[in-house]
Amino acid sequence: MNRFARYALGAGLALAAATAAFASPVGTWEIEMRDSRYEATMCGDGTQLCVRLIWLGNGAEQQPENIPYLNQLIINEATQTRPGEWKGQLNLYGHKAAGTITQVNENQITLQGCVLAVFCKSYEMYRYNG
Repeated sequence: MNRFARYALGAGLALAAATAAFASPVGTWEIEMRDSRYEATMCGDGTQLCVRLIWLGNGAEQQPENIPYLNQLIINEATQTRPGEWKGQLNLYGHKAAGTITQVNENQITLQGCVLAVFCKSYEMYRYNG
């Protein structure tokens, strides 16, 4: 393969990787424990991210403390801080936390919530196509 062909192939692979890494977060996502699903939409001025709890399963739907949060926003109008990353306030089970949503690739998101910037917890979410 000549130098130009290698360069073109490398540039094409880099562009494909960059496009996949920052694909749209819009869609349905399932948390790693597979007991809840979330619908992500662009909201506010169209550049902000909103996430709503839309499904509970695997016993989570039978826990009375979970029911009030079904169909509620857990993230409302998170602001994009860079490609593939949004920051905003998380509302989880009556607690508020600083949240960061990072799109790892087209089919994976990491959600991190921090209280007092010290106590942090991360969750992996995967695109749900069920």
